[in-house]
Amino acid sequence: MSEAEIGLIGLGTMGANLALNIAEKGFGIAVWNRTAETTHAFYAAAGASKLAEKIVPTETLEAFVAAIRPPRAIILMVPAGPIVDQQIANLTPFLEPGDLIIDAGNANFHDTDRRAADAAKGGPRFLGIGVSGGEEGARHGPSIMGGGEKQDWDRVAHILKAISAKYEGTPCATYMGPGGAGHFVKAVHNGIEYADMQMIAEVYGVMRDGMGMAASEIAEVFKSWNEGPLQSYLIEISAEVAAAKDPIGGGPMLDAILDQAGQKGTGRWTAIEAQHLAAPITVIEAAVAARNVSARLEERKAGEALFGAAPRRLEPAALDVDTLEKALICGKILCYAQGFTMIGAAANAFDWPLPLPEIARVWREGCIIRSSMLNDMATALTGNPDQNLMFAPAFAEKLKTTHGALRKAVSVAALNGLPMPALGAGLSYFDMMRTARSTANLIQGQRDFFGAHGFDRLDGADSHHGPWGSHAG
Repeated sequence: MSEAEIGLIGLGTMGANLALNIAEKGFGIAVWNRTAETTHAFYAAAGASKLAEKIVPTETLEAFVAAIRPPRAIILMVPAGPIVDQQIANLTPFLEPGDLIIDAGNANFHDTDRRAADAAKGGPRFLGIGVSGGEEGARHGPSIMGGGEKQDWDRVAHILKAISAKYEGTPCATYMGPGGAGHFVKAVHNGIEYADMQMIAEVYGVMRDGMGMAASEIAEVFKSWNEGPLQSYLIEISAEVAAAKDPIGGGPMLDAILDQAGQKGTGRWTAIEAQHLAAPITVIEAAVAARNVSARLEERKAGEALFGAAPRRLEPAALDVDTLEKALICGKILCYAQGFTMIGAAANAFDWPLPLPEIARVWREGCIIRSSMLNDMATALTGNPDQNLMFAPAFAEKLKTTHGALRKAVSVAALNGLPMPALGAGLSYFDMMRTARSTANLIQGQRDFFGAHGFDRLDGADSHHGPWGSHAG
């Protein structure tokens, strides 16, 4: 085969699996990696799976570009940041007008905006697409969130939809808007992922430390939850992780894992951007903070030595797994409501289409946060995309029947020193969102007292300052 329909640079785990996915769907693909040995090994492995006939391995960028049918489309699967810019710069001399570079890594959407703006000035065209699903998703069908010029998306959409996950036959690949829109939606996805994982970990902590349950017992609880409203990829794998045995020590695998959670930055980007958008995503922010605290292992040990360990062990019948299940359902709804509210805020701020119902549909399969709830969320958002998801009738009813369980779980956990930062943040958000008369009137009075910032009055009177006069502080 002398000409490939598409090219891919970067044969790490994600890139290699995405390339195999493309080849398996019948598209010819040229591949190049910085180290030729990696390219050769990948091609040899592809031969064993009979996909090699669709793959063109190359050793130089010039040969790689020559192997792709013009106008070319090239996927970059390289680490986010300066390496993407370097790769674009290295490729550009070999490209022709109309050739398209597609960044499919976890880029910061601001970087994608900048690269799209540079592309508009001349040189190769540019798309930034968010890809979720990990190694398995890349190989067998990820969720894909596209950003860039619509005409460029349309040019490669047949390939991206073909390789994406399918929900009842519908591709989980959709155009989100210009510039960095796709990578922005992927960042919010990852923020929700952080929060979902943290909330599951919090109820795991209650079962382990508060109820004294063994990992195998917790695995059975997660397994049963995965057959109900919490059915999701993350609950499914939590059951498998909790059930796994340590091949070295022989005990539960969970008991051998160091309690320091890593992160690659996308959740942090989401939390930072939410502040710029004035979008309250308190559950996601709490999850990001919890990962940061987890990294401070020696400080946590010193804290326990100084202050003593919390009681932790609950009185019998203080909490049960049914209450924890309802608490997690409530927290999950509130977390997703915050995430979709943030996406809506970005749509308004950046003038992006960001179709909320379609985003929910794209997340139904392939991605890490896929769950049974997302289909109902897509339906609710179709009915009223501008409404906070927690006010949609179906989810409002669920919140009415589960927020009591969340309140009980958080309060019992707090009284016994069992941390629930994300679920606690969700509960506070719920209470703030159902309080018509908040305490911000005091804050406005304080601001006017020390800074003469003024305030609005409930009675609509013209006076916008208090009687305290000017008291600079």
